[in-house]
Amino acid sequence: MAFFQLSWKLSLLLFLFNLNLFSLCLGARKLTSLYQPPPMAINYHKGTLLEGNLPVSILWYGEFSPVQKSVVVDFLLSLNPQNQESATPSVSKWWLTIQTYLKKAGKKAAHVDLSNQFSDKNCSFGKILKKHQVFGLAQKVNSKPGGLTLVLTAKDVAVEGFCMSNCGFHDSNPKRNSAFVWVGNSVSQCPGQCAWPFHQPIYGPQTEPLGAPNGDVGVDGMIINIAALLAGTVTNPFGNGYFLGSADAPLEASSACPGVYGKGAYPGYAGEVLTDPTTGASYNAQGINGRKYLLPALMDPSTSQCSTLV
Repeated sequence: MAFFQLSWKLSLLLFLFNLNLFSLCLGARKLTSLYQPPPMAINYHKGTLLEGNLPVSILWYGEFSPVQKSVVVDFLLSLNPQNQESATPSVSKWWLTIQTYLKKAGKKAAHVDLSNQFSDKNCSFGKILKKHQVFGLAQKVNSKPGGLTLVLTAKDVAVEGFCMSNCGFHDSNPKRNSAFVWVGNSVSQCPGQCAWPFHQPIYGPQTEPLGAPNGDVGVDGMIINIAALLAGTVTNPFGNGYFLGSADAPLEASSACPGVYGKGAYPGYAGEVLTDPTTGASYNAQGINGRKYLLPALMDPSTSQCSTLV
C-alpha cells in the first residue's frame, strides 16, 4: 500500500512537472516576443534640474585618438537641433524626450554647449582609480557653475566598480550646482558587459553582435553609456529630480529601459534598428558630419513607455 501511494504521488509530480515545463516553453516565446512590461511612471521629486545653457567640459584621461575624440564631440554637438543636419532619425530628436521632462517640470530646455576639453595623457592619478579620485578629476576641470563635466577614461585605465557593478556613473557637487559623468572605454576590460550589443554578452543569449556604427566597439559602447548617463544627469542631477523607485538605487530616464534600442526589444535582443548599407553597421540615430550612433531608449514621461527612434 505504501509503495502504491509513493508511485501514485511520483506519477502526479512527474505529470505536473511536464505540464509546467510545457507551459514554460510556451511562456518563453511570449516573454521574448509578445510580452510588454507594464507602464511605469517616473515621478518628479521637485529637485533642481540642469536647465537652460548647459556648458559641458570633457576630460580625456589617458590615450584617445583624434578620431575617437571626434566621435564623442560630434555626438554632443548633435544634441542641439541647430547643429543637426536634416537626416532622420536624428540625435537631436532623441534629446527631445529629455526636453519633455524639463518642460513638464516647468524648466527651460537644456541647451548643450561644449565648453572646454582637457587632456591628461599621462594619467596624473595613475591607471587604477578609486571613485573619489574620479570626483577629484572632475573638480580639476574648470567647469562653470551649473555645468557638467565628462570624465572619460581610456581602455587601459581601471576604475573602482568598472565592469563589476557599473559601466559609468554620474555624481554632483551641490555647492557649485554642477555635476559630472564618468564613462570608461571597456573594449579591453569588459566589452561583453559595457559594449553590448557590439560585443557578445558574457551571460544570456549568445546572439551575433551588431556592427559598431563608427567602427570602434569601445567608443561606440561609450556613446551608449554617455547618452544614458547624460539623460539621467540632466533629469536627476542631485538625487531629487526625476526617478523611479528608491533614491538609493533610482531608475532614471534611460536606466528604466535597459537593453532597448529599437521596437520589439527583449533581453538579449536590441530591437529593430537600422543598418548602414555600406558598412553593415547598426544604428538608430544620425548626427552631424555624417555620424551614426546607437542610442538607448528613454522613458517617455508623457506615456510612461520606453521610447525609441526606430
